[in-house]
Amino acid sequence: MRVPPTYRLRPFMQLSGVFVLGMIVGCIVYNAIFHASYNELWLENKDLKIQEEQYIDDIKNLKKYSKRQTVIKEINIRAEESDKIPDSVSVKEIIQLLGDDLEVLRGRDVYNIDEYSKMTRIMMDKKTYTVREKPYSVKITTMLVMEGVLQVWVEITPLNR
Repeated sequence: MRVPPTYRLRPFMQLSGVFVLGMIVGCIVYNAIFHASYNELWLENKDLKIQEEQYIDDIKNLKKYSKRQTVIKEINIRAEESDKIPDSVSVKEIIQLLGDDLEVLRGRDVYNIDEYSKMTRIMMDKKTYTVREKPYSVKITTMLVMEGVLQVWVEITPLNR
């Protein structure tokens, strides 16, 4: 039996090697694009779920306190921009947890806000939240009440352990 010479198969082997290499590179590029778009979709979904929960709570509380003009009906929390601010999903989860803690102020009289601000500052002084297995320190910098809306500005910094 005669064995065919290998120099005739060399162009075919090179061509098939380039084809397999192209398939591998194509799979890597497709996978990277898929994961990037999925991550963006997940972040947007998380943001929309947090907004939905906040809107549902606001509607429920606005209906509850619609007849009373001098109470805190809504609580808006904003994170101040800094160079050490965590990613947006962590910030939104921290703001949601902080909103749950500040829920005790909803329905309180606006004219007694000085008592509540002192209580809140004592309660929230250097409060730490663990989000996505990372600890963050939250410090309330400013509180402002206007037309039944309590605006709270916070400073979020990661803790180093």
